[in-house]
Amino acid sequence: MLFRHRSIIFISIVLASLGYGAFLVFGQTAPAASAPPTLDDLSGSPAIKALNAQIEQKKNSLNALSAKQALYQQAINGLTRQEASLANQVAMIDNQLSGLQLNLDKLQLQIGQNNLEIQKANLEIQTKQEQIAKVKEQLSLSIELLSQEDNKSQLEILLTNNNLADFVDQVKYLKDINGSLLDSVNRLQTLQDQLAQKNQDLRKQQAAMLVLQQQLNDEQAAYNDARDGKTALLAQTQSSETKYSALLNEARKEQIAAENNIFSLEKTYQSKVSTKAGEATVLAWPVPKNTITAYFHDPSYPFRYLFEHPAIDIRAAQASPVHAAAGGYVAAAHDGGMGYSYIMIIHGNGLATVYGHISRIEVKADQYVAAGQEIGLSGAKPGTPGAGPFTTGPHLHFEVRLNGIPVDPLNYLPQ
Repeated sequence: MLFRHRSIIFISIVLASLGYGAFLVFGQTAPAASAPPTLDDLSGSPAIKALNAQIEQKKNSLNALSAKQALYQQAINGLTRQEASLANQVAMIDNQLSGLQLNLDKLQLQIGQNNLEIQKANLEIQTKQEQIAKVKEQLSLSIELLSQEDNKSQLEILLTNNNLADFVDQVKYLKDINGSLLDSVNRLQTLQDQLAQKNQDLRKQQAAMLVLQQQLNDEQAAYNDARDGKTALLAQTQSSETKYSALLNEARKEQIAAENNIFSLEKTYQSKVSTKAGEATVLAWPVPKNTITAYFHDPSYPFRYLFEHPAIDIRAAQASPVHAAAGGYVAAAHDGGMGYSYIMIIHGNGLATVYGHISRIEVKADQYVAAGQEIGLSGAKPGTPGAGPFTTGPHLHFEVRLNGIPVDPLNYLPQ
């Protein structure tokens, strides 16, 4: 009697820790409980098998698209090493468009795969909830039986049985029920832990879905930009190699002039910026950290025959606010009209930053700006103010210079 009473008190404490209240009252013997299947066992269900097959199919399609992307990138790299011509430039853009279309297709597949993963997680959660309900029922029946028998004295149990053997069997049965109850409590806790993990996985997959949707929007914008860039290039040159050559020479002259101006002004303004010994100049992203469309000295840069790309190109919607990466003096605020417009800021420790393809300039030369201050709006959409003759769509051209020499901005920006 004392054994059962202590056991029931112990089970009450365990159940309370799991979030359950007082005993439920039933008038029947608890059925024998079989261990519920684990999450691994659920993979054998027809619904899960079907989802797993679809997920595998999506993965195979993604691998095939990745292989195609590599071929297009090889073609682009080959064109960047060829002589500059309108035909080569158009071919390069066409390859970029094909590659961007593959990006869109891949993202659509990833979104489809993620949707299937979410369906699978929801199905597993539903199954876990059903298993938990069954174990709760088993617990309730076992608890009720022990609760009823605990109200009887051993004499009452003895008198209700025909002989001593039946009495011994009854006591043994109650002990077995007590053990089964403990086992059910443990299994219930395991199921609840599994359910919590599946809910956590589901939340991660849903968050990943939002990221994929944003990437899809960004890639669609990049595709549209490249397509518009091709249209603008053909309109400017009227499909004439002669006019393309003239445009190319104009762009080269503009770039050389910008480089000379930046180098000269940088020397003039560095002396105006004082830096305490040992104090580092910390740079921040001038536009929200986003997709980098061209890296420092990028071998696949589409206009590499014009100049070695001395910056990173950060994707930014047309007319996005541009902020000073650190405090310093504005050395240049060059408005190129429909040509190339840029801003240069001199910081401490020999550092300077250049912001290219600015569609609107909001500062002037010799002005001091604080870190994070808005200095203008981004641009680079073909045919718009500040973009210049050769652009691949809206972005910010961002340079970092150390003692007049361009360096990789990613080495100075927070990751």
